[in-house]
Amino acid sequence: MLSTLQPPRSLSLLPLRRFQSSKHIVSAASSSSTAPVTSPPQSQILTTRRSLLSGETTAVEIAKSYLSRIRLTEPQLKCFLHVSENVLKDAQEVDQRIAKGEELGPLAGVLIGVKDNICTEGMPSTAASRILEHYRPPFDATAIKKIKDLGGIVVGKTNMDEFGMGSTTEASAFQVTANPWDLTRVPGGSSGGSAAAVAARQCMVSLGSDTGGSVRQPASFCGVVGLKPTYGRVSRFGLMAYASSLDVIGCFGSTVADAGMLLHAISGYDRFDSTSSKQDVPEFQSQFLSVDHFECKPLKGVKVGIICETLEDGVDSGVRSATQEAASHLEALGCVLTEVSLPSFSLGLPAYYVIASSESSSNLSRYDGVRYGNQVMAEELNKLYECSRGEGFGGEVKMRILMGTYALSAGYYDAYYKRAQQVRTLIQKDFKAALEQNDILISPAAPSAAYKIGEKKDDPLAMYAGDIMTVNVNLAGLPAVVLPCGLVEGGPSGLPVGLQMIGAAFDEEKLLKVGHIFEQTLKGSSFVPPLLANVA
Repeated sequence: MLSTLQPPRSLSLLPLRRFQSSKHIVSAASSSSTAPVTSPPQSQILTTRRSLLSGETTAVEIAKSYLSRIRLTEPQLKCFLHVSENVLKDAQEVDQRIAKGEELGPLAGVLIGVKDNICTEGMPSTAASRILEHYRPPFDATAIKKIKDLGGIVVGKTNMDEFGMGSTTEASAFQVTANPWDLTRVPGGSSGGSAAAVAARQCMVSLGSDTGGSVRQPASFCGVVGLKPTYGRVSRFGLMAYASSLDVIGCFGSTVADAGMLLHAISGYDRFDSTSSKQDVPEFQSQFLSVDHFECKPLKGVKVGIICETLEDGVDSGVRSATQEAASHLEALGCVLTEVSLPSFSLGLPAYYVIASSESSSNLSRYDGVRYGNQVMAEELNKLYECSRGEGFGGEVKMRILMGTYALSAGYYDAYYKRAQQVRTLIQKDFKAALEQNDILISPAAPSAAYKIGEKKDDPLAMYAGDIMTVNVNLAGLPAVVLPCGLVEGGPSGLPVGLQMIGAAFDEEKLLKVGHIFEQTLKGSSFVPPLLANVA
């Protein structure tokens, strides 16, 4: 489905820094004395703005360099289902505004990938499903409208698991995305295309959606920053619904600053979404100070709770070690560390899958070939429904619809859905109690680093278990950010591991501050996958 790209005249690419390490575990504490000295990662958004305003480069030149990288890497990665034909045209408009001396929006010239379940006017938006193949919405999602109003350029639509149901992009109806760190491994999911595109520098930042970890898990697998906001912080208008009480639009970036600035751009109340919050949106950019302005102990007094249930059996030893050494790095920055227990932690996974499947069975009922979705002709109405849905939906989506319909059926509602909602209340109470004693909580983002493509495709329970670190955050409606904290063995040059930081509701500002300082002080922290060695 990838649109044909014409090779631009110039193949010059923006400079990239390579993460230099062996295949041994390289994490916050251990890297300080052994890793080579590297400059802290720089915001692509701020760098682009400075370059445009100084006249050092043009928006068209920047756009051409990214389109070049897409053309060179996309045959291997398959991050995009569609690349916009208007990228250079939109970039020319930015250059014209600069030439006229007009004020630029904070995202002017910034190239943004968009997950395929977020509606974009006139551009394919299929949720990676055959039932919506060729669908082009007549409107923009609120998040997309805000991005365009601020000068952002939508590069294209990224691959995903169908309707957000999956952890690898293997449930996409069209293609499987590869991990830029190792082409034989998954990028995570369901927002795997958006994460891999940022990791491969095919775009500067991207949007994903997070229902049970679909931004944070692929961020960990691909070595990028993934930010899940508080439920209600960002309008869901234009986001194709999976589980409405859990879905949020999230952000990917190569730095905490980029993810934070993108979140700021799309946040705020929206009259088209009754669940969006009227809570004030802080100016996140004030938290992104240069490392030169840090104090000796820049996080002195910040209380950090390590969720002990996330470091027990079932977590790979390399992931456990990287997380523990990341905690040591936070302690060296002045944080006060304590162990925290969430008694309801293990109940989150089954509760999540009951609630999410139940809500999806309701939300996806609209795709029947009559109201929405591609229609398969039949002589009888029930047969039309059966054929349209049978041919339009993939196996994973069908399975979750069946699970959800069963859980909501008469005689089973109280045993499954009602009980899952009661567990959800317990999880919310446990998080509230833990965050009353701590500023943030930390855990691994996933029990392992990226695994091989096909390794868990035929074992759905093993794949579902990979969400255990993330689903509780969605059930509680809290914000969380995942950022790379080290490498473990695997692939050509190691595989990234992500650290998850969880905050109180609507306290993204504190998360971004801690995450930014952690990232800027982590030695050898320029996570650039080996795939880019031949195109940098």
